[in-house]
This record gives sequence, C-alpha cells and structure tokens, in this order.
Amino acid sequence: MGAGGGGGAGTGLGASGGWVHPAIATRAAMAQKRRTKFGMGNPLTRNLKPLASPGKSQAPKAGDHKTEERGGLAAGLYIVATPIGNARDISLRALDVLKSCSVIAAEDTRVTAKLLAIHGIARPMVPYNDHNGPEMRPKLLARLAQGEAVALVSDAGTPLVSDPGFKLAREAIALGLSVVALPGASAVLTGLALSGLPSDRFLFAGFLSAKAGERQSTLEELRAVRATLIFFESAQRLADSLAAMAAVLGDRPAAMARELTKLHEEVRRGALSELAAHYEKVGAPKGEVTILVGPPEEAVVDSAKTDAALKVALAFMPVKAAADLVAGLTDGSRKVLYARALELKDE
Repeated sequence: MGAGGGGGAGTGLGASGGWVHPAIATRAAMAQKRRTKFGMGNPLTRNLKPLASPGKSQAPKAGDHKTEERGGLAAGLYIVATPIGNARDISLRALDVLKSCSVIAAEDTRVTAKLLAIHGIARPMVPYNDHNGPEMRPKLLARLAQGEAVALVSDAGTPLVSDPGFKLAREAIALGLSVVALPGASAVLTGLALSGLPSDRFLFAGFLSAKAGERQSTLEELRAVRATLIFFESAQRLADSLAAMAAVLGDRPAAMARELTKLHEEVRRGALSELAAHYEKVGAPKGEVTILVGPPEEAVVDSAKTDAALKVALAFMPVKAAADLVAGLTDGSRKVLYARALELKDE
C-alpha cells in the first residue's frame, strides 16, 4: 500500500496530486458540471463586481444600458480631488469614478492624462478651465441632463478651490442634477497642518492681485480677521507679497510651503519680514507656493479706560449696544466687554 492510501477504481486525485475521498471527488465533479452548464465559472477566480457603487448614487435600473456600461456609476457631476504632488495621494473611490465615468472634464487635459496613465486609466476627456468655461458649461450640463456621469478634476487638489468648477456645480444644483463630492488632497489643509500656526480658525483668501494697490486693499480688509490667513501665490511675486503682508498686517508669524508632497517639499517658517528678506536675497523658489499667516495678537486693553467708556455709553444705550460701541473703539473682545458692562450696570 502506497503512502497515498488504498487504491481502486473509486479513488480520486486532488488538484495537488493527493488522495481525495470518492464521495468528495464525485460531488466536486458534479458541481463543476453545473458551473460549466450555467456559465458560472470558478467562484474562486472569476472577477467580482464591487458591492457598492462609488458616490451616493442610486442603484442602476434594469435596462439602463448607460449605467451598466459605466459599471453601475449613476449619472451626475462627480467633483474628484486629485493629488497635489504625489501620484499615490488619490482615493480608491476617486479611481473607481475616473475609470467608470462617461467623460472627464479637466482643467488641463495634458496634466490629467499623466495621472490617468500612471493608474492605467483611459477615458474620454474635455478641457474645462477659466478660458473656455462659458462655452463648455452648457455642453457639460447637457451631457449631465442626458444621463451621463461627468468627473470634474483640476490640475492638482480639490476642484472648486481657485478654479471655475464652482460655477458648473452651482448650475448643476440649480437644474436639480446630482452632484457628488469625492474628498482628497488639498494644498490649503496640507500647508495648514505643516505650518505650526493656529488651525482652529482659518480663512483661505486665494491669490492676491498682481497690482500693488489692489493687493494692499485686500490685505487691509483682512487685517482684522482673527484667523490664520492662507494664500496661493506665484513664486515670482513671493518676496513682494511677503513684504506687503508685513507692512499691512504687521510682522506676524508665517510659513511658506512649496512643492507639498513632492520630493523637494519645503516649509520655511518665521516672521513675515524675515521670510520677505530671505526670498528677496535668494530669489524666487521653484514650484507651487502656499503662504500662511498667523492671526493678529489680542489687543492689550486698558481696563480703566474701557470701564470709563462703558459707563458713559451705558448712560444712554442698552448693554449690548454699549459693548459693541466700545469694542469697535478699542478692538476689545465683544464677549468680554458685554460681561463687564453687565457688571457695571448692576453696581
């Protein structure tokens, strides 16, 4: 008797060449015949579809050939975040949508084509940017109305941030069309996380004007905002913008972040005047630039003077109005002054 057990006509060999009990061999053979007859294939090796479609979309209806061709991706505008540098910083859900959509509306099709090639994706693309937005929006809205799935991408990061995507999304919403957002990379949040500046309250102010007068006016409007300010800026204007910020906002703590998530990522931190002097000396850096500026320091309030002002104001106006008036005159906290005004009124 061999090592494999007793021989005979009723024995069978498994896939690995080992002995299999006759009953198991018979049942396995019958199961394989049924799978072949009904076209089931091997359940362990056949390709399985995802359990759920990307996005918050309804299940495709029977007979909806367009939806079936898209792998179950429902019609709608898909706002897809793409990497800001490292091509691996893209979600699995975003890749699913890019593979299955009807068309990709890209800020620059050449840039997006490189990303698609890295991930082995081939889908039709059309350009959608600041220059052709008015012409392309009606065409994209028409495709959405016809039941297509349109993926909107920018060159880097999350669409609608400093690009014309919000106009397309706004009009799609106004028409009652489905809009789905796929979150992902953002230079705003990545820069904030690396800056070391307060992150509990921040304001993204986009690009400053290249004109000195308009830039100064914008900075003056932002001077009193009690939040970390975040700007995108051209590397060529970096030194001038930092100097203007120091002059208008004061010499606040700041950070300059560039080439985020890339090989030569750099984050330089310091006072605005120090950063301005550095880039005036070394020249414009390479890559995309994000500037982050800390909030203004809390004003030191002379309590004796504010008490005197509150007492005068309380003589002829309600508590809240008095606190608001004195806060506007002293840059003090409305909340603190309101509490103090209540105390003074009760004295």
